[in-house]
Amino acid sequence: MNPLFIFLLAGAIFPFIIAEPVQDKQALLDFLQHIHHSRSLNWSRETSVCNNWIGVTCNSDHSRVIALRLPGVGLRGPIPANTLSRLSAVEIISLRSNGISGSFPSDFAQLKNLTTLYLHFNNFSATLPDFSVWNNLTILDLSNNGFNGSIPPSVSKLTHLTILNLSNNSLSGDIPDINIPSLQQLDLANNNLTGIVPRSLERFPSWAFSGNNLSSKNSLPNAHQPSKKAKKLGGPSVLGIIIGGSVLLFVLVALLMIRCHSMKEKEHEFPTQSHKKEVSLKKKASENHDKNNRLVFFEGCNLAFDLEDLLRASAEVLGKGAFGVTYKAALEDATTVAVKRLKEVTSGKREFEQQMESLGCIKHDNVSGLRAYYYSKDEKLVVHDYYNQGSVSALLHGKRGEGRRPLDWETRLRIAIGAAKGISYIHAQNNGKLVHGNIKASNIFLNSEGYGCVSDIGLAAVMSPMPPPAMRAAGYRAPEVTDTRKATQASDVYSYGVLLLELLTGKSPIHATGGDEIVHLVRWVHSVVREEWTAEVFDVELLQYPNIEEEMVEMLQIGMSCVVRIPEQRPKMSVLVKMMEGIRRANMENQPSSETKPETSASTQIRHAAEIVPSSSISA
Repeated sequence: MNPLFIFLLAGAIFPFIIAEPVQDKQALLDFLQHIHHSRSLNWSRETSVCNNWIGVTCNSDHSRVIALRLPGVGLRGPIPANTLSRLSAVEIISLRSNGISGSFPSDFAQLKNLTTLYLHFNNFSATLPDFSVWNNLTILDLSNNGFNGSIPPSVSKLTHLTILNLSNNSLSGDIPDINIPSLQQLDLANNNLTGIVPRSLERFPSWAFSGNNLSSKNSLPNAHQPSKKAKKLGGPSVLGIIIGGSVLLFVLVALLMIRCHSMKEKEHEFPTQSHKKEVSLKKKASENHDKNNRLVFFEGCNLAFDLEDLLRASAEVLGKGAFGVTYKAALEDATTVAVKRLKEVTSGKREFEQQMESLGCIKHDNVSGLRAYYYSKDEKLVVHDYYNQGSVSALLHGKRGEGRRPLDWETRLRIAIGAAKGISYIHAQNNGKLVHGNIKASNIFLNSEGYGCVSDIGLAAVMSPMPPPAMRAAGYRAPEVTDTRKATQASDVYSYGVLLLELLTGKSPIHATGGDEIVHLVRWVHSVVREEWTAEVFDVELLQYPNIEEEMVEMLQIGMSCVVRIPEQRPKMSVLVKMMEGIRRANMENQPSSETKPETSASTQIRHAAEIVPSSSISA
């Protein structure tokens, strides 16, 4: 072989062979070797740090490590010196929710490219570092540790900072003048800070400074001292004041006790959706929230509130499901989130946290991402985005009749396409093993583009199994699923098929007729298709939209292929995405003219749909 050719070939492939940040890799191995970790990590000298290692992200050419994310992996003890500080190109470090102790690592000053630092929920102590060394820092969260001393004035030199959270430490002294225009979120609550809030920080809500010993600018220290010129009161006057004051105090205390008792009695009344009212997320019996039971935020979440903020927020019941009650919670800073209070959680804390951490990593336009969770013996909460348009179930079935704005065909098609994309993405996670487990119209919302967005991912795995009668009551469960914790991707496809039929017919998966007969949607659709009752298949609200028969029939065919009884015969979600996206495209290309289009085309195609899916394969 030509030596020149060999030389050129080696030059072409050699960079790809050695594309490995050797020094960064060794720094990480040294870090792992000298710190205790209860969770096994797949870091080894034989594997690629950029392609395989958990929690490690490299730049595009694999020459440097730029991000290290190890939340909740059981790290304990101080960060070993001269290990992570050697990652000179690192931009993001997240070591939150571990048991790291000791002082803030002084050699982190070498990390000049650091933009994001999450060290919250650890056991750090001693004083805070000099912040001026990190010119590029945008997010700094050191909350829920044991830092003491004062807040360094150098924090004001972080001119790119957008989020600063130092809450739940033991910081003391005055708050420095943090005049950073880019700062959007600040939390200094629950420390030992004194003095007044600087003018530069007055734009932030009061809860950001609660739990400290701060004084108001307008307070007058001597305002409550008696005047030297005050006249002495006689004995009868003093006696009258004492008696009158005592009576008034007794009345006020009695009224307060009555009101508190009334509020406690009402605290756990769950209003129906048709009678919305504010409720409290706090439990009737007070619970001691120790440091080990805390609200855990997922990485990248910009929300800034703690458990107490959430529990005292004004809340409104959005709905009740098999897994618990969902609330709309409005926080003091005008943030609105949806909070699901889970019931019948059977998994232990570690299993629950592992499932939440796995689900919290899912980021997709058609998946409602989790923002935070809380686990204690008596309370399990999940926080996710709030969608002000309500669920697809509410949009489709709510307030039918005069004055209702129908859900048009374009919106229904977008819901179906978006939901398919979201479920398909979920199925691709965890090496293709993740399952949604609870797909239904009340768990699907509209994202900012008007497409379907699925929520309540993977909660079935941590809940107690429901008995078959209750489990199938909603009509979405595949017939082979006898334990809700053992749902499969094929059963997700079945549930998605029921959703398609629901969008087409406008009927709930299980509904009652005028004669109180319970009708199962899947069985009803099949019977209607077999009898060729064309006019009865589709929602009457869709009849006003022209030229959509072809599309509705195609969706009907897809839906019926999803609800066949044998799981192996159901299409994969990735295939369904292509089929749903092709509905509009194919019909626009092959739309027949009005002169040649037979009037019975829809009827013919519906009959064809029934022929494609034999009755023996349709689930009851």
